[in-house]
Amino acid sequence: MSERLSNRPPGPTQEQIDEIARRFLTTTEMVAEARRKLHPHSWDFVAGGSETEATLARNRLALDLWALRPRVLCDVLQESIDTSSSLLGIKLRIPVIFAPVGGMTMLDPKGALGPVRAAAQFGTMTFISSVTEPDIDVAALEADGRLVLQLYIRGDADWVDAYVERALKVGCRAICFTVDTDAYSRRERNQLNRFFQQTPLVTGGRTGVMSAAGREHQERFNWKDIERIRKKFDLPVIIKGIATAEDAKIAVEHGVAVVYVSNHGGRQLDHGQGTLEVLPEVVAAVNGQAEIMIDGGFVRGTDILKALALGAKAVGLGKLQAWALAAGGEAGMGLLLHLLEEEITKDMMLMGLTKLTQVDRSVLAPAQPHTWPTALSAFPHLDRFR
Repeated sequence: MSERLSNRPPGPTQEQIDEIARRFLTTTEMVAEARRKLHPHSWDFVAGGSETEATLARNRLALDLWALRPRVLCDVLQESIDTSSSLLGIKLRIPVIFAPVGGMTMLDPKGALGPVRAAAQFGTMTFISSVTEPDIDVAALEADGRLVLQLYIRGDADWVDAYVERALKVGCRAICFTVDTDAYSRRERNQLNRFFQQTPLVTGGRTGVMSAAGREHQERFNWKDIERIRKKFDLPVIIKGIATAEDAKIAVEHGVAVVYVSNHGGRQLDHGQGTLEVLPEVVAAVNGQAEIMIDGGFVRGTDILKALALGAKAVGLGKLQAWALAAGGEAGMGLLLHLLEEEITKDMMLMGLTKLTQVDRSVLAPAQPHTWPTALSAFPHLDRFR
């Protein structure tokens, strides 16, 4: 396994980041630019959820139902704030990871390469999907040892093993199995647009997760397969798609390294719970026997701190990653991380905290939602860009 983790990995130059920072002072502007640049069908593909989009809305609602408690006169010099965390033994400059996103060539011609390079340079990690470009052999060369392969199952045990062996060979830190796609959901925005994932616009020519080819293998994939892979390979296993205490407990019993709480961004089972809502029961079930990460509507520094307060080690970004990539390419990804770092830093100062280990349940209070929850409700000024 690669141990590179150099001090100057490839990525956007500071000049490129500075140039794009003059265009975008806020993430709101990046989302607005993505909406302007993307074809409406591509925008809906990223922004939407399944059926009524209730699960998508509940992701945001779960975040809005918690308030942060400010503390004062705590001697919190900005230069003393430590926003770092870790996952899989790798130090993260901020507890934010680029989640796996399929079909990223519709967002940027280089696909996931921009996020991979920017994350490596900044000091965090990327989960690269098996249904996006570039291939892991290419991405790993730019990842500085900070890459995880996320795999959709489209073949038998030999097919899976070949992928795991490739992940090991190129230095991936772990293998991540997405397990909430036994059926591909009815995403009505896509259906109304007659827009399907196997189109080259989305996948860059690769077979998307909606393809019927090999789907029976995903449908039959089960805990016995996880057990077999864990015994055969010396590579940490991450299970993405855990949304109940029951499954979290089973994951721990099978030696999973990271329990990844996710509902696919509200894009799979409709009328599910928001991920932050189920996080406490998952944390209790895991009981310290695995690391926990989460995604599902996280777009602000305050969102990230709420997840940490309830027991997550790191937060994955899906939609926000996609919008930033569409808006500003590789340099946009670097800027996004800097903006989130600034948000987290200032939030910690206003809460009287100097390091993330101080973030626990005591910083939270129950609250009423302040707005109707949507994928975009955390960007209240977005309408001024229409």
